[in-house]
Amino acid sequence: MAETSGKDIIKRCREERIEYVDLKFTDLFGRLQHFSVPSVEVDEALFEEGMGFDGSSIRGFQPINESDMLIVPDPASVFIDTVFERPTLSMICDIRDPVQGGAYSRDPRYVAKKAEAHLVSTGIADSSAWGPELEFFILDDIRYDNQPNAAYYYIDSQEAVWNRGADKAMGDRGKPFPNLGHRPPAKMGYSPAPPMDSLTDIRNDIASELMKVGIRVEMHHHEVATGGQSEISIRYDTLTKMGDKALLYKYIAKNVAKRHGKSVTFMPKPIFGDNGTGMHVHQSLRKDDTNLFYGDGYAFTSDMCRHYIAGLLAHAPALMAFCAPGTNSYKRLVPGYEAPVNLIYSRRNRSACIRIPAYSTLPNAVRIEFRPPDPTANPYLAFSALLMAGLDGIEKKMDPGDPMDVDLYELSAEEAKGIPQVPGSLEESLNALEADHDFLLKGGVFTPDLIETWIEYKRINEVDPVRMRPHPYEFALYYHG
Repeated sequence: MAETSGKDIIKRCREERIEYVDLKFTDLFGRLQHFSVPSVEVDEALFEEGMGFDGSSIRGFQPINESDMLIVPDPASVFIDTVFERPTLSMICDIRDPVQGGAYSRDPRYVAKKAEAHLVSTGIADSSAWGPELEFFILDDIRYDNQPNAAYYYIDSQEAVWNRGADKAMGDRGKPFPNLGHRPPAKMGYSPAPPMDSLTDIRNDIASELMKVGIRVEMHHHEVATGGQSEISIRYDTLTKMGDKALLYKYIAKNVAKRHGKSVTFMPKPIFGDNGTGMHVHQSLRKDDTNLFYGDGYAFTSDMCRHYIAGLLAHAPALMAFCAPGTNSYKRLVPGYEAPVNLIYSRRNRSACIRIPAYSTLPNAVRIEFRPPDPTANPYLAFSALLMAGLDGIEKKMDPGDPMDVDLYELSAEEAKGIPQVPGSLEESLNALEADHDFLLKGGVFTPDLIETWIEYKRINEVDPVRMRPHPYEFALYYHG
């Protein structure tokens, strides 16, 4: 059982000879941050009053003239952190504003907690279940740079199809060995057995480390793309807890891969012409341990479930600003390719943005799966936004229309014309969020300040820099024009 008080943590540090306590939190956009504290300096005041830090140096937090912030560890989140050589306990932390008092409105974890409290206050349900599928690439080499006169990226994976003609492959410690030819072709990497799947042992190590910190692993496998695309499926949990677990999943995957001399990326579209990386988000509402999404309607769903689906569909353009939050996200969300861009729902159909999995018809297993998100999303904000959109659909009894069980890729251009789709760029998603965010403000879950900060930062630091830079392929298109 996890420790529940600061006293328990202090006692454990002494009994297990812990040398450091690592305090983890995210910036507004989901990047994990940390401070390391010698265990001899940890006292009960840390858990009650927090520790000061410079909020102006954290993306999306306070400006420099209001920079003093407090970090407060959550004892229930403690785990042994094997990333570090010296014995270390890690905890997920909350952020407080020492001037205003109380929790900090731009702390993503606080948003998740408010979303869960708002759900209870509606009387609709007392909890929600979240099961994200985080995909990632395990790479052997990554180089990139951007200069006024040059820009490039180079990625490599020894199991990638583009290396099947290489004279030699590079093994451990740079020693060459013969090319043995076991490589998944593009779009044909889904779950082949070794030797074609060369990354099972690394995923085993990642899965074992996840289980050590209390994250239940259901299975893992190679994903569709060549070049090391992988997925480790984890058991569902409540919203804030799953936000914590999604962050630790990424943290552990990256560090275990580094231990193997490899690099993990959760970037949605690192490889041209092959499948991108998504984060399909399974979700349902519960009350008194009863799954409220189970019913006698389409695909064994309830009226409440279909209202929830309608809320997601109605607000999907705005949701994308949090669920597909980068310019690269929209290299994956391209109509006619593998990504689920169509704003419809369906049983089994993976071309729909909302799928009702048909693996089981047991009451507890019925859920919906929202497929457009990717793992660069801040999980606290993405899950909270999805919940708020679904609740808006329930409260207004929105109608999602009829499901579409046909293969959308086989429809004629005329038939497909009327099917709405997610935005085609981050800029469009930010515009949608700017126009449609009242549903996020209910119960004070999101604040206008947070939404304005998100939109402004993304436009200035991501949309404009990408928009204004020449793309390498533009030289092939236009240099001789």
